[in-house]
Amino acid sequence: MAVTRELIVRAAAAMVDEVGIDGVTLRALAGRLGISAPTLYWHVRDKRHLMDLVAEQVLADMAPGDRHAPRPGESVTDWLGEVARQQRAVLLAHRDSVRVVAGNRPTEGALPGIEQTLGVLVGAGLEPGEAVRVLTAIGSFVIGDVLETQAAADRPADDDPADPLRPEFPLLTRAAGTIGGDDDRFTEGLTLLMDGLQARLDRRASTHPAPPGAEPTRTARQDGHLGRMGA
Repeated sequence: MAVTRELIVRAAAAMVDEVGIDGVTLRALAGRLGISAPTLYWHVRDKRHLMDLVAEQVLADMAPGDRHAPRPGESVTDWLGEVARQQRAVLLAHRDSVRVVAGNRPTEGALPGIEQTLGVLVGAGLEPGEAVRVLTAIGSFVIGDVLETQAAADRPADDDPADPLRPEFPLLTRAAGTIGGDDDRFTEGLTLLMDGLQARLDRRASTHPAPPGAEPTRTARQDGHLGRMGA
């Protein structure tokens, strides 16, 4: 079997799931593939480069099809919200996924998709640098939520938290019945982010209307049938 970059990256991703990111070394990966270290270095420069490729592969596997742009009739905020939920689901399914994805840098193969995504946001009214900040802010939120969820799941079963259900904490006691779980927290935060982005786009559209004949950017408010980020 010919050794390709894709084969190397998928083998590395499987190793991360099995032994964690600290257990992945280029020497161990070469042994797993039955190749020499020089052959491996022909495809990847170092472990950081390898982890960038693994991060790209993990996120590329999040859903079938091209999600670098909204589907016909889908609003920008609904599109971004769906992508964020899919990314979270994929990250939660992989061991050490946050450590793999956090701090990664785009590879050459990822640039066309990023350019297409930025084009949608710029078309909706954002400046290019602003669009990058929006995407990285959403990504940071997803990564932080996954980190919190996975860290909580890794706590020992007998590690009981402080009991807030006491008369001196009436608000905590009331909140306990409606606070929800990890998914509820994620949905709440994502809704806040998307509502804020939608408000910005609406303000931008009101102060910089589209030229005559231009196709207006569809928003969740314009598309009343679309859900508001699952909220």
